[in-house]
This record gives sequence, structure tokens and C-alpha cells, in this order.
Amino acid sequence: MPKVYDKAKPVVTPLEKFLGREARIISGRDIAISGHIQAQAMVVSFEGSNVPDEQGKLFLLPIDDARFCLQLCYLVYGAGVEENVDVYSIIFLPAFFEQFPLSALTASQPFSFQKTTEQQFFICAKSAGLLDSLVKNNTFTELTGLLQATQAAVSLLSRALECIAMPFTVCQVPACRFLAYDSEREKIQEAVIIIGKQTGRPHTIKELARKVAMNECYLKKGFKALTGKTIHEYQQELRISKAKELLREDGYTVTAAALELGYSSIAHFSTAFKRVTGMKPCELLA
Repeated sequence: MPKVYDKAKPVVTPLEKFLGREARIISGRDIAISGHIQAQAMVVSFEGSNVPDEQGKLFLLPIDDARFCLQLCYLVYGAGVEENVDVYSIIFLPAFFEQFPLSALTASQPFSFQKTTEQQFFICAKSAGLLDSLVKNNTFTELTGLLQATQAAVSLLSRALECIAMPFTVCQVPACRFLAYDSEREKIQEAVIIIGKQTGRPHTIKELARKVAMNECYLKKGFKALTGKTIHEYQQELRISKAKELLREDGYTVTAAALELGYSSIAHFSTAFKRVTGMKPCELLA
């Protein structure tokens, strides 16, 4: 008798929905917090050509009329391999919300919707710092470490709800009007120069913002407005352009070119190269 398969649509978790089909989790670890809050930090690689921008998403999953489960997902560019991004998942179980009056919950977004809700928000500098605090336990005892992680997770939830309730206060750059000032355009150009001088070492947005003394949000939006590319795209294309030069004109091997440009492995280099050029580095040599 032939095997009968269940044709029911598989359940897609919020994290799977957040990452999409092209994502591949390279590594991950659980972060100890409490019985009411669960967290995980991951390193994710994207196989396709479109690597998502930094972003956060809130998923609200009502259990019944008075109980909620909520998941925060964050995608942040780290300081490691450029093709990889850091992803964080924080789940607040129903027991966490039971400590608050139901009237206080339902009076605010997204709890007022009383249905499964998905809302995107911007990752501000404050949220980035809290994520860093969540994964780096610098305390002396297990208890203080758990308290620190709990405080960071709750603060991240509070900040996410603030961003959703008042989206335009998170990053007050509805248009790039600030680029009307020569001093601001010069900061963007300075970032372009810094990237160009160090193709062998990709920079994070946080690093660039600190070096040119500019707000991270302004830098991201201004960079895209002036160059037509995100910082990630610009660095990627510049590095691959340099790689083509090394391989074609300077006689570098694929391994030597990958090391010269700061890639952690030939596989990562080959993936990035093919994403930009449509061919493998070894094909260029041939």
C-alpha cells in the first residue's frame, strides 16, 4: 500500500519567517535567562544575492483572550565574516505577561489587536548595546549574570514596543535633508574613503559611524542616498573588484586572494565572488 503523506501546510516559526528560505544557520547557542524568557544567539549565512538589511521584528502570538507569547527577532551585521550576520531570538512566554494587568497590556500595541501580529522596527544604538549586553556576561556570579541578561531582555522588549508605538522617534530621518549640509556629506565621503583604503577588513556600521563621528542611522541612509548602495553592498562589491584584480593581473591564487581580502575561508570567498560576478574565482583564472 503506498505511503500517504500529510499535505497540511507545515507550521513556519517566527524565526523561520524572519530569516526566509535563503538563510542557513551556521552556529547558535542558548542564552540562560529565566523560566519565563528564552533567548538564542546565532550566526547566519544567506545563500542568495539579497542579504537583508539590519532590522528587528516583533511577533505576537495570542494563546487565548488573556494570554500572550511574544518573540523578538534581530538581524545585525557583526564584525566577522561579511557574508554572515548575527541573529538573536528572544521569546517571552505567557507566564512573563501574567505579572502585568491585562488592561495595561491590551491598552498598548500590539496586544490591543488580540490576534497574531508581525511588526518591524528599527534597531537603534540603544538596542544594539542591549543585545551586546545580553550575550556578554561580565559579572562575577551566576545570579548576577542571570539578572543582567533578564534586565537586557526586558529592556529590549520595552525599546521594541517604544519603536513600534512611536516609529518616527527612533530615527528622525524621514528624508535625507541633512545631506544639504556640506559637513554631513563630507562625513559620508570620509566613510567611503575609509572603506576603500581597507578592502581587506570589512567595517561594521558602528565602527564607521564612530570613525566619522556620525549617527549610525544618518550614516546608513546618507550612504545609500549618495552611493546608491548600502554599506554592506558597497564593501562587498569593492572587495570583489579588488579580488578580480588580484586574480587576473597580480597572479594571486584563490587562497591567497581570499586571505588578502580578509575572508575566513575559501568557501566564503567563493560564495561572495559568485554572488557578485556570477562565476567562481577559479573560473576567472581559467
